[in-house]
Amino acid sequence: MNFKREIVNLLRKELNEDVESLIEVPKDSSLGDYAFPCFILAKKLQKNPVEIAQELSNKIKSSLFEKLESRGPYLNFFINKLKLNEFILNEILLKKEKYGSTNLGKGKKFLIEHTSINPNASPHVGRARNALIGDSLVRLFKFQSYKTEVHYYVNDVGKQIAMLVLGCKGKPSFDKLLNIYVKINKKIQSNPEKEKEIFALLNRLEKGDKKIIKRFKEIVNTCIKGQSNILSELGIRYDFFDYESKYLWNKETENILKALEKTGKVFTDESNRKILDLKEFNLPMKTSLLVLTRGDGTSLYGLRDIAYNIEKIKRSDKNAVILGEDQKLYFMQIKSALSLLGYKAPEVIHYSFVLFQEGKMSTRSGNIVLLEDFMKEALKKAIEEIKKRKKGSVKNAKAIGYGSIKYSILRVSPEKNVIFDWGSALNFEGESAPYIQYAHARACSILKKSKPKKPNLSLLKADSEIKLIKKLGEFTEVINNAIDSLRPSTICSYLFELAKVFTTFYHDCPVLKAGKGLKEARLSLVLASKIVLKAGLNLLGIEAPESM
Repeated sequence: MNFKREIVNLLRKELNEDVESLIEVPKDSSLGDYAFPCFILAKKLQKNPVEIAQELSNKIKSSLFEKLESRGPYLNFFINKLKLNEFILNEILLKKEKYGSTNLGKGKKFLIEHTSINPNASPHVGRARNALIGDSLVRLFKFQSYKTEVHYYVNDVGKQIAMLVLGCKGKPSFDKLLNIYVKINKKIQSNPEKEKEIFALLNRLEKGDKKIIKRFKEIVNTCIKGQSNILSELGIRYDFFDYESKYLWNKETENILKALEKTGKVFTDESNRKILDLKEFNLPMKTSLLVLTRGDGTSLYGLRDIAYNIEKIKRSDKNAVILGEDQKLYFMQIKSALSLLGYKAPEVIHYSFVLFQEGKMSTRSGNIVLLEDFMKEALKKAIEEIKKRKKGSVKNAKAIGYGSIKYSILRVSPEKNVIFDWGSALNFEGESAPYIQYAHARACSILKKSKPKKPNLSLLKADSEIKLIKKLGEFTEVINNAIDSLRPSTICSYLFELAKVFTTFYHDCPVLKAGKGLKEARLSLVLASKIVLKAGLNLLGIEAPESM
């Protein structure tokens, strides 16, 4: 039951106004559970706000509220506590792990492209942010009953792969690719003539040289397998690996080029390149030109990307892509090109950097932090923290360590930098995964000692109990907001607040030592809290241990 929504509906009926954004939650519970400021209506109704509040308090009737009270220019709503308890707790206990889902995606498909790292080396932590955001969104949409498709776009015909093909001898293992890539890159920087060999390889590839095609495939497959193994350790998986080379060999790019030429926006420059002029879109960039082909007519990445996006658009009801902030302008070009062809571009989530406090961690690559090393460090530090606390089992180290990485990254809105700090990430007392996991484990511990039986929910009247029930009742709205905004950070903030409210309840309201009747009611509240905490952590891809 969404009491805020009910208030909005009641006010809309009386006022014929959408006032959802105006509903407030008073800090002082004596002023009600919700409040509506009547200032906004004064001009329209030609009345004093105090008078409006008084009139509304007399007109609006609902059994969901114990009373409506006008206090100055505010109309205050006091929830019927029995209705609150029954609606929210009974719904949670009935729906269990599906509580919070409104099945809004039933019969629809959500397609998301995420990660899409160049297949030339082990992923670094910055790129992992892409995968973590994408994985959480997939979990959110599945929770809302969407059929999901997870796509990984593999740039298997780019310059980086050609560099590896040039630098590799035999069949190197995945863990050696980064060093090989770094070495060949240094050789090219010191000897620019070496770059001609790279372009010669790409030319042979595009002309269909079978030997070169096979070599490219070997390198790419080694890298994709290695990257997938690392990410799968974090529970991140893909349904489709879409290879850019597909659009190099098929004729779809030719069809799209012809369609773009029909718009009158394509011209041929002095180098015989086909260029799309996007000046009508007023893009915030020095040049509005998107180069589509080389002088010899072969397609460039942008044209192939347009073909790929159209293919994705055609096979989904809702379509999203996660890209680094460095690709904002490029994506604006692709979006503009798609609109010329009559297609709506995918919704895009741009993410910023993951930064570290200096001196916190070293890496074998020197100037980047590899995800693989980062995960090992997380596991090591989680074990140290568990031993330092002298309680809990090291068997939970992976759940705590990996959870700390995920939460620390996901809690920050994508457009902001993540400043990662191990002390904060593994803090059992602050805004962290371990703090939320510990609240879940505490609930499990209580329930292991006693199970709720036929509770009388009307006995739950204490402030800490009511605050917890109201917080649990917000879960559905939080899910919907996260879906609408494509922001897993919404879930993170909610879970931290829920864990705090649950902890206060635990300290204020003895459960196992409560009197008969009240004990059963409080056990039901603990069970409902456990269900929602676990469901929320699952949406972030974080395990919910039953003991810590």
